[in-house]
Amino acid sequence: MVNLLEIIAQDKLPPVLVGTWLVMGILLVFAFLARRALLAANNRLLPDDGLSLRSLAEVIVEGLDKVTGEVLESHDYRALVPYFGSLFLFILVSNLTGLIPGMEPPTAYSDLTFALGAISFVYYLYHGLRARGVGYLRSFLGPMLVLSPLMLPLEIADNLFRPFSLGVRLYANMFADHQVLSIFTQLTKLVIPLAFYALGTLVCLIQAMVFTVLSMGYVKIAQSADH
Repeated sequence: MVNLLEIIAQDKLPPVLVGTWLVMGILLVFAFLARRALLAANNRLLPDDGLSLRSLAEVIVEGLDKVTGEVLESHDYRALVPYFGSLFLFILVSNLTGLIPGMEPPTAYSDLTFALGAISFVYYLYHGLRARGVGYLRSFLGPMLVLSPLMLPLEIADNLFRPFSLGVRLYANMFADHQVLSIFTQLTKLVIPLAFYALGTLVCLIQAMVFTVLSMGYVKIAQSADH
């Protein structure tokens, strides 16, 4: 199948970069229109009748706020909702672009998925240090100082493996999902590809949620004094 991202890039830019910009543009336009719809409402406390851009945005924000609160279980979790919400929506929209005929999802490129994993890695280290100060580094030494020569390399390896595992999981699943969808779309009639499109949509949603919830879990562990 022809990759539209490669055609747009014309060998001058990496296709993953073009796809990333495309997803960013979609999200920025959606955020701008949703904000304008909210500001134009006569009463912002009353929801719109029926489905609208504003009601869709409110459902998304409410859902992300609820999931973040349930995972982090902290009173100040709302300060982290913008990051995790942006992360989830970016990955979800990136995944869904792979369902467009001729498009390859940016998340089917390991460059992007490893970059997202690295960002989450820095993010949870930052919040661990912010919540516990220098004492956060004490967690790398294990429960007893006598075990620190053994625990320190294990803890460092464990923490370094987390962003790697996030990137590999997302990349492998989205690459495989896109390849399966492309093959069956070319080889079969209308009904069977529709079934795979439905399954592909579910995979896109699950992979975005898994990446985001695991990132939330790492932040929760970093902030926990019991770590």
